[in-house]
Amino acid sequence: MEMRDLQIFQCVAKYGSISKAAVELNYVQSNVTARIKHLEHELRTPLFNRHKRGMSLTAEARKMLVYVNKILLDMEELKQVFLDSETPTGILNIGTVETVSGLPKILASYHKQYPNVDLSIKAGLTEDLIKDIIEHRLDGAFVTGPIKHPLIQQYDVCTEKLVLVTRNETLNLEEFLTEPILVFSQGCGYRSKLEQWLKEEEVIPKRIMEFNVLETILSSVTLGLGITLVPQSAVNHLAANENVHVHAIPEEYGNISTVFIHRKDAYMTNSIQSFLQTIEANHECTVNPDKTSLSQS
Repeated sequence: MEMRDLQIFQCVAKYGSISKAAVELNYVQSNVTARIKHLEHELRTPLFNRHKRGMSLTAEARKMLVYVNKILLDMEELKQVFLDSETPTGILNIGTVETVSGLPKILASYHKQYPNVDLSIKAGLTEDLIKDIIEHRLDGAFVTGPIKHPLIQQYDVCTEKLVLVTRNETLNLEEFLTEPILVFSQGCGYRSKLEQWLKEEEVIPKRIMEFNVLETILSSVTLGLGITLVPQSAVNHLAANENVHVHAIPEEYGNISTVFIHRKDAYMTNSIQSFLQTIEANHECTVNPDKTSLSQS
């Protein structure tokens, strides 16, 4: 069994198609077909169900794919260990929730110091980004913390105040019975805090409206569509807008922590180590001493 056979198997499994896998791998289609047949003969079991719509994995092949993914990932990490130079290079895949204070400054500072690294930024919700880290789709991510997971290493980045944003100058809990709440989808840390607070107050909101863009949420609030809860830094630019007012919530729900995470067992390339150093150098928020400090990484 050769390594290229495992790569071909993984690619065909991904696309469910010999032709698409051949294009991805830059192989001729007959070669891909021959290698799959060779692998099936060697393992003495069919790996794919062939049908008009393409190819799907057999039950045995689904089990095999788990091992193949791990083997190929370990091989890639092994190459990184030996090829990683002192000067950070390559692609660094970073995830982030939408409202990380100071993120543009961190990215600009890192790019200026390490121009040979290509930064790829993916925005998402905390739960989705954690899954991407665990499944090796991201090198690191800024998420709402703290995170309790045996595979995750976290570093405290900052703690911010959460504020309610409304069009009304005053606010009482009864408004949640009449005004829609504008939030991100499930998996958002801010939404979770708001739901915890309202549950404690035994308040059931009239309506919850989900969005995936912060600016759309804030613009909708200024037009009187509803109420939202976001970090105060996210609304500082609206200070002069007379249609926006911010309100504090109880302290036990009013603080939100941002942490930077990566897999504990992932090889720490120079690129990711230097990224952690850049975060520390641009560290301007309040640090929670109960979490791992960046300087201890």
